[in-house]
Order: sequence, then structure tokens, then C-alpha cells
Amino acid sequence: MKKTLLALTALLASAANADTLIDNINGLQVGPDGKLQTFRAIVIGDDGKVRQLLQNPELVRLANITSHIDGQGRTLLPGIVDGHGHVMGLGFALIQLDLTGTGSIADLQGRLRDYAAAHRQDRWLTGRGWNQELWSEKRFPTAADLDVIVKDRPVVLERVDGHAIVVNSAALRAAGVTAGTKDPAGGKIERDSRGNPTGLLIDAATELVAKKVPAPSSEQRDQALEKAQEALLAVGVTSAADMGTTLDDWRTFDRAGVNGRLMVRIMSYAAGVEPLQRFRKAGDWQFGDRLRMGGVKLYADGALGSRGAWLKRPYADKPDTRGLQFHSDAELLSLARTACSPGFQLAIHAIGDAANDQVIRTYETLKPVCPGASRWRIEHFQIADPADIPRLARNGIIASMQPVHQTSDRLMAEARLGQDRLAGAYAWQSVLKSGARLAFGTDFPVESPNPFPGLAAAVSRQDMNGEPAGGWLPEQRLSFAQALHAYTRGAAYAGFAEAKVGSLDPGQWADFIVVDRDVSTADPQALARTQVVETWVAGKKLFSRPVEAQRGERGR
Repeated sequence: MKKTLLALTALLASAANADTLIDNINGLQVGPDGKLQTFRAIVIGDDGKVRQLLQNPELVRLANITSHIDGQGRTLLPGIVDGHGHVMGLGFALIQLDLTGTGSIADLQGRLRDYAAAHRQDRWLTGRGWNQELWSEKRFPTAADLDVIVKDRPVVLERVDGHAIVVNSAALRAAGVTAGTKDPAGGKIERDSRGNPTGLLIDAATELVAKKVPAPSSEQRDQALEKAQEALLAVGVTSAADMGTTLDDWRTFDRAGVNGRLMVRIMSYAAGVEPLQRFRKAGDWQFGDRLRMGGVKLYADGALGSRGAWLKRPYADKPDTRGLQFHSDAELLSLARTACSPGFQLAIHAIGDAANDQVIRTYETLKPVCPGASRWRIEHFQIADPADIPRLARNGIIASMQPVHQTSDRLMAEARLGQDRLAGAYAWQSVLKSGARLAFGTDFPVESPNPFPGLAAAVSRQDMNGEPAGGWLPEQRLSFAQALHAYTRGAAYAGFAEAKVGSLDPGQWADFIVVDRDVSTADPQALARTQVVETWVAGKKLFSRPVEAQRGERGR
């Protein structure tokens, strides 16, 4: 009895200083033990942090709560922490030509025609989002395809994965790319039978044209960041790791923070070692824990879709290539050493099994050299040799993965690799069973920033239409608690932010979302279609879906 009274006294004391009680909720989060926790109410302090999660909210009816909100039986979750995205890339994708979902080259041409007509004042036309794997013809687009639509202005259209572009002849001329131009290290210029550039540039070769595109103005950058934040909050993302922050990106984030317009928390990873001339060491959190420069993003290879992922064996559907190795072992080690010496966290992109092996070897070599470094990351860890997976846990390496890539890439991965090399593909459960940590994200704008299709893919290994039946390599499925952990606590830990976000434990920021269904019991297809009703950051509501736009069933 005495213990009960003491607990009640402590609860009332904490609540007495709180600003807001939200009750009548179906609260869900993953606890420190990895198990799903439930609660019926949350108390938020006037400092924007969580004071208490309650199973019996009626106990605080006598407390001096300054504000009370009826949750109407809705499901409340911690804000999603996207472990891998591109904030400014998302923003620019929202204000440029959108080629997402095009079903053919003719479809791409139609969108380009409309966009060019509506943007006659633009000297260059830019866009992104095409994916030839979704097209009926299955071939890569060419400059000739674009020249039919636009001849007089340079056109640069980025593939959905960001690892290839197609440009028109005007862009090739502006960049001086000819038959005599050599392939840069880590890149490839696709050529026709006569050796002339076709207009398709892969990985490092994209820079030959990209560097000629006029830089966006500060006003355009601010607009892009605003659009990106709106899009993230609308799908429940309250924190995001920005993988590849340039100095201009950082200035945009900083400007927003100074002006009070930074809503989403951003964990920045510098784009290579060049920005380290500006950032001498990993920084502290700024603007109420909204922004931190803490890591460096490097690349070991390209992407599977453009056959830039570096494989141990040749591609099954193109035996004359194993993909692109971006750096020799010595080069990658040198870059990684430069980054880790001043204390930056390393995050290295590796998709192919050869690239993943190289990155693990790099980290193994660095372990005694950078004793203060920890939580090294591999971004994507998409195609791994099963024999290499146990090496993650032994070296404290975090697998930063994106579940929705599995559903997007399934058929392509089968074609690129063949059935006998899929055992380590998108192997989430194998990573966890090895003892390694898992962090989930979406890789926006390569994929939609919406985390719920990713959660559904993680628990089912199926797309939004329930394909394939039974799930693809179903032994790699996760439980709902494991998947939610990777999108909250796991992603926060991967960004050294677990003391601030990723859960609603007392003392954490009150970053949470209200959704239109009980995601813990919804079937995978219903889970994928979850809508966010409200998004709160630091105890403030920053997004609310109009009632007429809500289509879910409350309390399901």
C-alpha cells in the first residue's frame, strides 16, 4: 500500500507541472526490451517533453493539468525516425518535373512536353523519378528520346535511385561530353555502336553534366526545404537522417533554424570529406535539438537498377560486368580515416555484395585506428554474401536498410542476380539474428517518404497489392515490434539521437503521431495504407489532416 501511495504521489507531482494530458488513446511504442508497449494517455510538459505515459489516466484527474485533449480512441505512436533520406532532394523533387510512376518512354515524353510548356522561362529543365524497369519497353531512355520533345534547352532527368541521369543533346553539348570523353572513375558514359554518348550517364559520370546545371537560388532552396518538411510531417516523419548534406544544404537548414522554420529534426551526414573543411568535428544539437552535423556519407558502389552495384560475381542478366567499384581498398580506407579521425560517424553506401565486403573490411581495419569511433553504418546493405552478415555484429556495424526497396526491386533483383544468389538479399531477419542493429528508412525521394508501406513490407515481404503470395523470401520477415523498433528506436540509435527521440519515454521529446487505425493489428495491406491524422513535434501540433480527407477506421 505504501509503495502504491508513493507511486501515486510521484505521478501527481509530475503531472502537476505538466501542460497537457492527452487521454482516450491507443498508445503504442516499442520498449527498451524490444517488446510492444501500450498506454492509454500521455502527459506532455510545457518544455515539449514527455512527463509520463499512463495506463490509468483517471488517476491524474485531480492534478493541475492546464490542457486536456480527448484522443477519441485513436492510435498514437512515437514520431517516425527515417534513418536514411535526402531532405533537399525530396524538396527539389516536389518543385521540379516529377517522373515517378511513368509507365513508358512515351509517358515520360508527355510529362516533359507539358512541363517544358509551363516553364518556358527556365534555361535548364530538370526532373527525376523515372524507372525503366516499370516501362513496357524495359530499355533505358536516350538523348534522342528527349530531343524529340526539347531541342533548344538542356534537359537533365534523374533516375529514381539517383544513380543515373538521361540528358538531351543540348545538355551533352553544354557539358562538352563527346565520343572522346573518357569514363570517369566510378562512372560510365553509355555509348552507341559508334562510341557516341547515348545520353545515359551512370554514377560519377552524372557529374559531367550536373556541374553545369545552374545552382538553385537561396529562395528556391528555402522553398524546397519547406515543401520537404510539409511532405515529411504529412506522413509522420518527425526526424530524418540526411544522407549527403552539402554546404549549401547545411546553410539552408541553418537559415531555417535561425528563422524558426525548422520543423523536422535533421541528423546531417556530410556529402563526402570535402565539407569537413567547414566542419572540424562532429557538432552539437542546435535549435532545440532540430539540427546536428554528426557524420560523413561515403560511397562504395552504385545502384542495382543501373547495374552500378558492385558484385562478387557477374550480373546474371549482363555477364560482362560486375558493376562499379568506386574506390580501391586503399582509397576508401583513406577517406574513411579522414572522416573518423575528428570523430565523425561513418555511413558508407554499399549495395552489392562486393561493396559490402569492402566496407566491412574497411571498418575492421579502422577499428583499432579510430578507437573513439562507434556505430559505423552501412547504408542499404542490400545484397550481401550470407557469410558476411555475422561480421556486422562483431564490429558494431549498423545495417541501415529500406524495406520498401525489397518490394520495388524484387523482380529486378531476381533478374540481376539469379535465384541462387538471393539468400543475403534484403535480409532483415538475418541481420537481427546475427546480433547486429537494424535501422530503417525510406531513402526518399528514391521512394516515397511514407513509412507505412515500408512497415508493411517488413512484416510481410509483400507489396501493397499482397504480391507475391506468402511473401518473397518469407524467412526474412520481421514481427511488427521489430519493424517499428527499426523505424523508431533503431533509427534514433543509428543517429546518436536515442536520448532525444525514437520513443515516448519520460524525458524524451514529445514527438508523436496519431494515425487512423490500430497498426499493431492491421493486416499488411491495411497497414501500408495507414494515414497520419496528426503530427506533433516537441509537444506542438504541426500537421493535421482535414477531416474530409481521413479515410481510416478509428480504433480498428
